Amino acid sequence: MNAAVSSLSRAADGVSARRVLARLLGFALVVTLGLVMLGAWVRLTDAGLGCPDWPGCYGHLTPTRAGEKIAQAVQEQGGEHGPVSLGKAWREMIHRYIATFLGLVILVIAAFAFRRRQVLRQSPLLALVIVGVVVLQGLFGKWTVTLLLKPAIVTGHLVGGLLTFSLLLWLWLRQRPPPNYIDAEPVAALLWPARLALLAVALQIFLGGWVSTNYAALACTDLPTCQGQWWPAANFADGFHFIRELGKTGDGSALPMQALTAIHLSHRVGAIMVALIVGWVGWRTLRTPGIGVLGLGILAMLSIQWLLGLSNVWFSLPLPVAVAHNGGAAVLLGLVLVLNFRSRQAMFKV
Repeated sequence: MNAAVSSLSRAADGVSARRVLARLLGFALVVTLGLVMLGAWVRLTDAGLGCPDWPGCYGHLTPTRAGEKIAQAVQEQGGEHGPVSLGKAWREMIHRYIATFLGLVILVIAAFAFRRRQVLRQSPLLALVIVGVVVLQGLFGKWTVTLLLKPAIVTGHLVGGLLTFSLLLWLWLRQRPPPNYIDAEPVAALLWPARLALLAVALQIFLGGWVSTNYAALACTDLPTCQGQWWPAANFADGFHFIRELGKTGDGSALPMQALTAIHLSHRVGAIMVALIVGWVGWRTLRTPGIGVLGLGILAMLSIQWLLGLSNVWFSLPLPVAVAHNGGAAVLLGLVLVLNFRSRQAMFKV
């Protein structure tokens, strides 16, 4: 009798602990998504060097305290159109404040997962890995400023943010009760298609980040052609030379327009491949019993992303659309990741 009561008590403790952890993770996911979009806003408004040092702003905690130095920098650059202004400094610092807050939340999550690992009956390894990724993100944030917006560093920072989002989502899914499928086999059959879709979305996100960090979004301003041609002159060697300064080739000369064109065209081709692959996987998911709503979500988000991407070209990169396109990429990535998790779960039931 006592053993049964003890077993029930442990089970109740486990459910309670998973509920607490799920809430913490859900909150962290929302903050991370917001931070990804805020980072895009900072980048697209050229505010990445609003505070050219790190972690403070001209050695101060807030831009207000650094007002004199910011005013001097604005005067030296000939106006607020340059990389430094009070508004840009605040945008950059708000991004840092929220990133720091998120780091603290993730530390709490990792500590909880470690201390309650026996009750949760889960290894805390993934939570600790997320802490490591966040530390690396902090370094990328520092290098983004101190290395003057090198495209490889800025793209790595963007990818790191979405990796943090993905790992948090995976850990959150582990706290949820598994679905009770009538037949798990059709869901399990989606595992390899889901992995293919995840690879396609991840590669497209990298290409999108490379477009953004090289400011190549408007290298082609017409649709469906580019510069009035189906395939204009493109310099892939310089466009995808990763170790270089912003706006420069590997040997330090000015990055030619043909390189920006190559970067933009790659993203367009990637969008077509994602539409074909993820569209096919989404359609299969839609027709699979027990998981059709997820398929509908994938297809809907894929369509929205296409419309946002086209709107960026049609309307010359309006800021709200461009920021939404970054957020949409994270949401699409999350939906495809959920499909991977659910199909993997179902595989163990077959």
